[in-house]
Formats: sequence, C-alpha cells, structure tokens
Amino acid sequence: MAVWVVKEQSNDAFTKQNAGFDAVLGARSAKLQLVLNAIFHLEASPGNLPWADFQEIAANPAVKLVLPIAVGDNYYGYRLVGTSTNLFAVEHTPGRKYRLAQGEPFMPGYMEAVLGSFAAQQLKLKIGDKFHPYHGLNFDEKQKHEEQYVVTGILEPSNTPADRVIWIPLEGIQNMKGHDPAAANDISAALVKLKSSAAGRGLELMYNKQGNRLTFAWPIAQIVSDLLGKIAWFDRILALVAWLVAVVATGSVLASIYNSMNERRRDIAILRALGARAHTIFCAVVLECAAIAALGMVAAFAMYLAITTVAAGVIRAETGVVIEPLAWQPVFAVVPVTIIGLSALAGIIPAAKAYRTNVAENLLPVS
Repeated sequence: MAVWVVKEQSNDAFTKQNAGFDAVLGARSAKLQLVLNAIFHLEASPGNLPWADFQEIAANPAVKLVLPIAVGDNYYGYRLVGTSTNLFAVEHTPGRKYRLAQGEPFMPGYMEAVLGSFAAQQLKLKIGDKFHPYHGLNFDEKQKHEEQYVVTGILEPSNTPADRVIWIPLEGIQNMKGHDPAAANDISAALVKLKSSAAGRGLELMYNKQGNRLTFAWPIAQIVSDLLGKIAWFDRILALVAWLVAVVATGSVLASIYNSMNERRRDIAILRALGARAHTIFCAVVLECAAIAALGMVAAFAMYLAITTVAAGVIRAETGVVIEPLAWQPVFAVVPVTIIGLSALAGIIPAAKAYRTNVAENLLPVS
C-alpha cells in the first residue's frame, strides 16, 4: 500500500505541479533542468537570461503573465529567489493565489523578504526577524553576505515548492555584493503563463527550433512526466517486491496452518464426534486463515501510516510537494481484499487435510 500510494501521489503531484505557470524561458539548456530549477527550486541555474529577452516575451501578445526570477543564494539551505511583486497575482492552483498568512509583501528595492510557510517553520523565523543570506545554493558559513534582510511576511501554505523558498525583491539578488556586476540586469529564468496552448506551440517553435540562444520549456507537465517515465522501471521493481511479500506471507500462513493439522487431529475428531460436519471443519480452517490475514491487515495499516508519514516528510522537505497519506486510494480496498483472499485460498490445502481426518482413528486413546 505504501509503495502504491507514494508512487501514485508523487506522480500525480509532480506532473500537475507547475506553480501556476505553463512554461519556463531560460538560457539554452535541457528543458528538464530549467523546470527543476525554476519551478521545483532544485538543480543549478543553467545560465542567465538577458533582461531584453524578458521584456520581449513579456510584450508578446500570446503571454498572459510573466514572472522574472533570479537565484544564486540561500539561507541555511533554503533558497532565496528574487522576483517581482507580480508573484502575489499568480494563481498557483485554480482560484488560489499566493497569499500572505502574516505580514506584508516585500517592497521592490528594499532588503525585505517573504518566507514560504515551510521555510519559516523550519528556520523558526517570524515577522521582523533579520538574517544574512549566504552565497551559492548550498549553505557555507564562509560565504555569508554583508546584506541583512528583514522578514516582512509569511505565505499561506500552498503545498507547492514555493513553501520552501525565501522570496526577496529581484534587485536583491541582482545587486548583492559578490555577484557579477556585469550580470546585474540579467535574471535566471522567466516563468510564463500563456493565453492558450496554441501560443505555447508558437513560442516553442520560435525559441527552440528557429533560435539557438534560449530554451522554452513547455509544457511543464509533459517534461516532468517524461522524467518519471524514465524511472518507471524502479516503480515496477518495487511493485514486484510488494507482490513477492504478499506471496511469501501467503506461503507462511499455509505452512503454519498445515503443520498444525497433525497436532489438531484429535481436536477435529472430537468436534466431528460431537456433530460437526466435515464441510463445517473445512470452512472453519479456511476462515481461520482469512482471520489471520485480516488481523495482519490491521497491523499493515499501522505500518503503512508510519512509512508514508516518513516518506511524505522527506518529499516535502526536499521538493515542497505534499503527499497526503490518509487521502482515499482504491488500493486501501484492493489490497486487504486481495491479501485476505490469498490467505483464504492458502487455507484450502490444510482445510482439505482437516476434512479428510479419520474420526475413529483419532479418537483412540494415545498410548
């Protein structure tokens, strides 16, 4: 159950997770690297995007909204992302924008920061707290910046990678000391929301086929789906292991009950002598095997909850994507029925042995 739920919810979450955007425009690179860096805040930035290119796509009539981002710094492992206040106009899911749970948005040009809910929780920062960013994407005490930022707001949980990010004004990343002054006007990528899917095909042709400087990563869901498809073999191996566990468990029940039949022959003979019919004994043994599996499933749900809770915590900490272990899944019904059914089938062999128990022989006194 844990293997199935983690796989299904992860696939569903990652393929549907786009932070409210349809595409990413960035330096010439692999589409996957752009998406992982700009949407999931993983990987390193493949390069800079000149401001003129950002202005060009922002003015494109096919584009509904475009958000510039600049990366390159962190605070205790949580990435700083420079952007504009347009962030708060983005619907990360239909009908839900990035809203503040506390405080106010950062002001452009000021050393202010808005924290994602998970980042604020883990860093134990609150409104009014101040911090010094660190250069690079990995925490290194020697790389502390001189600039000091003040927390002005904390976002509501969005269950997106944005929850793990520290958001600051775009100029904060661009002009921070230690960064290349020649790239002060550049950005890391542009997050693009399109007016239609047809617009995406046109922009992909323009940037990816006709141009050779930039990459237009579209559609985001397909790019992530291609990645998951490449590692689908691992899911199949885990599923195979899960089925092998079920088969071994079934064999264990079969061996245990079958071996106990010799010790229970006299008990069975007494029951027969008291009026129990052979088919009643047969059904009792089958039901005993099913009952063992049913009790095992009670323990299995406890183990499932422990495994998926840990897995969900790791996935959220590393990617910001939220998995809900208690959300209903068909596997919650399929697995118990399958396991109990297998155990009942395994009980047929020892039940048949009990059915054929000779009553007269087994009622004789033991010498």
